[in-house]
Amino acid sequence: MDEQRPCGFPGPRPPGRPGRRGGPPPWLSGARSRTAAGLPWVTTAVLLVFVMVGTGFAEQGQDRRPLDPAARLLLFVAVGVLLFRHRRPVVAVATTCAVTLVYLAAGYPYGPVFVAVAVGCFSAIVAGHRKAAWWALGALWAGHVLVAHWLYRWLPPDGDPAAPWAQEGFITAWVVAVVAAAELLRVRREQWAAARAEREAAERRRADEERLRMARELHDVLAHSISVINVQAGVGLALLDSDPEQARTALTTIKGASKEALDEVRQVLANLRTPGDAPTAPAPGLDRLPELVEQAAGAGLAVTVESEGDPAAVPPGAGLAAFRIVQEALTNVVRHSGSRTAQVRIGYGPGRLRLRIDDAGPATGDDAGGSGNGLVGMRERAAALGGTIEAGPRPDGGFRVLAELPFAGPDRDRNRQDPPEPSEETP
Repeated sequence: MDEQRPCGFPGPRPPGRPGRRGGPPPWLSGARSRTAAGLPWVTTAVLLVFVMVGTGFAEQGQDRRPLDPAARLLLFVAVGVLLFRHRRPVVAVATTCAVTLVYLAAGYPYGPVFVAVAVGCFSAIVAGHRKAAWWALGALWAGHVLVAHWLYRWLPPDGDPAAPWAQEGFITAWVVAVVAAAELLRVRREQWAAARAEREAAERRRADEERLRMARELHDVLAHSISVINVQAGVGLALLDSDPEQARTALTTIKGASKEALDEVRQVLANLRTPGDAPTAPAPGLDRLPELVEQAAGAGLAVTVESEGDPAAVPPGAGLAAFRIVQEALTNVVRHSGSRTAQVRIGYGPGRLRLRIDDAGPATGDDAGGSGNGLVGMRERAAALGGTIEAGPRPDGGFRVLAELPFAGPDRDRNRQDPPEPSEETP
């Protein structure tokens, strides 16, 4: 079965597929084109051709030894070792720098061999072997200074004068530029990796939040409906022989409650199966309280509802949270209270909604007010809006749930008045 995912949230990225949104190009992010053996054959071959051909052109006009098979072999080794620059970056940069120093000490012409040194240095620094790259490049520079200004008398070609210090200054600047560019690339890659990890973590958090939201919806829908079904099933079984008509009424209530629960479950699951589609029905709000009262009546619970203020300004998010809190509170009364009456008081105010649900008790078990998951869900819904939930026994018996839900509304201002405080009368 295909894995379903919440609406609007991407699933896990396939293994080996780098995130590209807002990130670097593949050749900078580490997603390099390689063969099945995992070695950069193509780029190394291109670099080798460039160094071989470019050095042939570069030797013209230089008073140095002409290229011979030994020089070609040194160039081949200096570039060929870069084939392992991703697996053994330290060995690659050290070998390239050492072979290049031997090539220059032998009196062969300057040229693109320095590009191979730069590639090896970049690979080592980006891979995290910064000190190894610095030591290798520094040794190459120091060796070149020694050869060009002191040992040149005993090295080929014969009669070769000391290199001008201006040339040495250019080489020094080149070394500094290579190291600086490699360090900049390393820092940028770390930033890209951190940004990619942060995006992936944010996607996982959003997916987890969406799963938690849907789990709360399913819990609230199923807990209430199954509680009603359980009570009515008990009534039907008890009256099946003595009062068939009342048993039929209980079965009718079970059918209605189960149908409504299935409809709401289908609506929640539809968001999983059709990402991006709008819900087929609006989310329930306080306008559906009469249906909730009717369902509670079917379970033998008489519910009275009192409200103060204007409900028109309540946004859908706050309305859904309030509806689910009342639904869970009434479910707990049905399941855990000996009282057959409950009272719901709603206070509407600018930017704030207050709920109070009371029952006279007594509790029918040790888990008065609920077994825990329902209360946790109510607190999570209130916390998502920046509100609070207080639930516990009343001083005069029974159980009370107090909820305060703030919301942003068009009539919310700095001088808003608090909504009416529900009265302290007991039901």
